[in-house]
Amino acid sequence: MRRPLAMRRARLMRRGLPLRAIPPNATTALALCFGLTGVRFAISGEWEKAVGVIIIAGVLDGLDGRIARLLKGESRFGAELDSLSDVIAFGVSPAIILYLWSLSYVPKYGWVIALTHAVCCALRLARFNAQIDAEMQPRRAAGFLTGIPAPAGAAMALLPLILWLTTGEAIFQRTYVVAPWTILCALLMISQFATYGMGSIRIRQEWRLPALLLIALVGTSLITAPWATLSAMVILYAAAIPFAIRSYARVKARRGPARAAPAASTNPAAH
Repeated sequence: MRRPLAMRRARLMRRGLPLRAIPPNATTALALCFGLTGVRFAISGEWEKAVGVIIIAGVLDGLDGRIARLLKGESRFGAELDSLSDVIAFGVSPAIILYLWSLSYVPKYGWVIALTHAVCCALRLARFNAQIDAEMQPRRAAGFLTGIPAPAGAAMALLPLILWLTTGEAIFQRTYVVAPWTILCALLMISQFATYGMGSIRIRQEWRLPALLLIALVGTSLITAPWATLSAMVILYAAAIPFAIRSYARVKARRGPARAAPAASTNPAAH
């Protein structure tokens, strides 16, 4: 089975990318460019623009996979490009932004703390790529993720900067706030905690119209009060992590007896 699959992949690589794979990969490359542009704005002290382009990169990162599935343009090349883009846009760029904004004031260890975020982001994506062909992925099958994804990790790491833009309070720029928070977010990316994915969210029929109304209100709030809205969204996501862990534990407990029952019925000693 492995040899024909390898041969098909080799033929696809020789033929190059099909035309339908260009739009999703172009979207991924655009996300990379936006993410890296955040460093350029951070160097010039334009913090609002620096955070803004990282958010745009996150939106583009969420769109490229859906465009690929819509056009049936999924490819191994696209998966590898997406990981490289995520490392730069959500690992390297936020690390440099946080260093220039706050962590540079930590003697000796500020750059090490910034590197922790970038390295943990790379490790998370390497773990994802290593497991991409694995058949047994119970969390993915249930719609959950392992650890917080790279875009969410970048947003959480940038939360002190977003709160600083929202309130203007100097405490959010203090290194004793930013440094431990950066390390915590980095560790959450490589953690084994179950976190919510799109497939794990189920909205009941009677709640779908209110959900649409809420999405519309949030979209309007992002235009009228972007930083306060972003702060609330990131805080709510962080607060939802314990609930995701508990939800997956319940799903795992329900699936345990269901898997054990067929195994018991096929056991000769059970008859």
